[in-house]
Amino acid sequence: MNRDQFLKVTALAGASILLSDIELLAKTNRTKLRVAIIGCGSVSNRYIPHLQGSSLIEIVALCDIKYDRALAQNQQYKVNAATYSSIEDLLKGVPFDMMVTLTDMQAHGDLNKKALLAGKHVWSEKPMANTYAEGKALLELARKNNLKLWGAPAVVNSPQFAFMSKCIQDGKLGRVASAHGQYGHTGPGWSAFFYEKGGGSMPDLGVYNIATLTGLLGPAKTVMAMTSIVNPERTVDDKGTIKVEAEDNAHILMDHGRGIISHVMCGFNYFDPYGHEAKDQQLHSIQIFGDKGNLRLIGYDWETNGVVLSDSWDRPATLHEKESGGYVWQEGATVVGESIINGNNPRIHVEHALHVLEIMEAARNSSSLGKRIELVSRFPWPIV
Repeated sequence: MNRDQFLKVTALAGASILLSDIELLAKTNRTKLRVAIIGCGSVSNRYIPHLQGSSLIEIVALCDIKYDRALAQNQQYKVNAATYSSIEDLLKGVPFDMMVTLTDMQAHGDLNKKALLAGKHVWSEKPMANTYAEGKALLELARKNNLKLWGAPAVVNSPQFAFMSKCIQDGKLGRVASAHGQYGHTGPGWSAFFYEKGGGSMPDLGVYNIATLTGLLGPAKTVMAMTSIVNPERTVDDKGTIKVEAEDNAHILMDHGRGIISHVMCGFNYFDPYGHEAKDQQLHSIQIFGDKGNLRLIGYDWETNGVVLSDSWDRPATLHEKESGGYVWQEGATVVGESIINGNNPRIHVEHALHVLEIMEAARNSSSLGKRIELVSRFPWPIV
């Protein structure tokens, strides 16, 4: 899949840090949150319009190391923002309150640190850092400076996630035993960073399912995994033929305690005629099984088409929450930005993003060492 195909398809698809609301509003001291976006590539085509749709948010700056992309997005979406070619110039430029990080994933940790040191709140696309230690240091820095930090994805915001969580919490599935998540396609073709060190199918794809399953079943206690590189070479638009350095195939087992085991499979070698398109996708990408019922999420957890609940021996399974309720995968920055102005706590927790980051790192360690890896991070749960 090339970049233009991705853009076309996604266009169709369409209280983590403990600050009081008073402190947060006092720090912002305005009725609109001023946002700067760093990274004006394909993902910004979803983020910019969504942020512009909020009456509480104003995009005041756009930044990209390929400066022509910042200029192009400024013109295309009539943002009327200041434009920059480096984070150093961005941080010295027009004042803003929150940075939205949409760059290549390998740069996230460094850029987010610079923004926090400059006194800015941060929403980061996934992952928010390249290692658990780096992510934990970012969180400690944010807390030290009374700042907010969040990391994508926003899957916990969907009505389908809420329905599934309530079914589990209300005991409709009985004793939950097992769960499965899967997400894959044949791989992006527009940039090498997906396949270079620090990239891979887990931080690009598996991150969604890991966030959903831990959000539904609770933090994982241990991880076992196998990862591999199926295609050792790729041809991409920006660098031609490259050597693949990060996993393009991963299977991850998570022990959530209470006897619950979940499994995630993700990769860049999964043929699926739908690709990134979710509109008509009928795949049951998330499945939860208990001894009295099961749940099956139709489509993807980043854009769902409903949830099938089966909890009867003599009645057919029923379809629930077919509508999105306004949820879209690119809403995270808007939701958390509005929470700063409104003084409320969004459902998204930075501790959850940090836990997901630790799981991905543990999966690589498990595959390398051939053993189970103990986890140390936790997050507030249940979310719903």
